[in-house]
Amino acid sequence: MIVIDSGSPVPPFEQLRAQLARQIQAGALPVGSRLPTIRHLAADLGLAVNTVGRAYRELEEAGLIETRGRAGSFVSAAGEEGRERARRAAAEYAAVIASVGIDAGEAVRIVQAALGFSPATRSPSPTAGPG
Repeated sequence: MIVIDSGSPVPPFEQLRAQLARQIQAGALPVGSRLPTIRHLAADLGLAVNTVGRAYRELEEAGLIETRGRAGSFVSAAGEEGRERARRAAAEYAAVIASVGIDAGEAVRIVQAALGFSPATRSPSPTAGPG
């Protein structure tokens, strides 16, 4: 279920993109699942077609979905590949941290800084990019 908060400072396309990305990454939308058409989802959510289109484009650029012309948009297997890459990178990072003697708390702070997390809010800063 997608919920768009019209009072949020986060633009609607980003709310939609983030919610779909979370559902894909959590497996609630498994690989191969067909997404609603842009027009249908826009009508259901009360959004402009361009707003939904932008969210879909960004999900496609991230490799989470793929568009197959008139057949529609589907959850891509690339999202699972991305998670596997992240797991491997995390294992490599953990090995480096252990080899240089950095404790787990400091290692987490380093990762949070790299992701643009603010210690006060525990959420990404608005200017932080995906990488």
